[in-house]
Amino acid sequence: MSEQMRIMRSKELLRDRIVARHRSGHGYKKISAALKVPKSTVASIILKWKTFGTTRTLPRAGRPAKLSYRGRRALVREVKKNPKITVAELQRCSREMGESCRKSTITAALHQSGLYGRVARRKPLLSARHMKAHMEFAKKQRNKILWSDETKIELFGLNSKRYVWRKPGTAHHLSSTVPTVKHGCNRGKDECGQVQGYPGRKPSPECSGPQTGPKVHLPTRQ
Repeated sequence: MSEQMRIMRSKELLRDRIVARHRSGHGYKKISAALKVPKSTVASIILKWKTFGTTRTLPRAGRPAKLSYRGRRALVREVKKNPKITVAELQRCSREMGESCRKSTITAALHQSGLYGRVARRKPLLSARHMKAHMEFAKKQRNKILWSDETKIELFGLNSKRYVWRKPGTAHHLSSTVPTVKHGCNRGKDECGQVQGYPGRKPSPECSGPQTGPKVHLPTRQ
């Protein structure tokens, strides 16, 4: 009998002894102290015996994964550093680590880690100071004025869909969005944005069309 077979046989005998003591009514703590085996090992061996009815080493389930656990963790780190990274770039990173695989394999590995490719939401490009000012203004005015505004939104950068890797529920996180900017109206059409306010009025879902009220003209930002 080879050395490896002898070690495997001794492990199986130890498992049988653990199961025998468990069937005799001994607790995990007593078995662990008597056989000098960690209590977690005792629990896992007994769970395996209850599930499969054996203590023998079972054959592995199917073909081993193309990506190792370490390789998958490395890809997840790359995605967290840059959520807008493409699968082709991840494939190159995987090849540099010595684990060449297909794009579908990389996508499946990211799905197992809870990361999915989604279209990035577009949000205004605001600094922390702007966000704080907007929030304070909204809290003060949300129950006082019904707004009806006209503005022109232009996108800068790429005007196509941008995909990001993100987990469910993180669509509006800063790293999962694409910034946008707001410009004034065209000179040939309007010289300024028009904002209508209705003091003392609360927003109502029945309001569908424009209403009369004091108008405030905002100068165009140069």
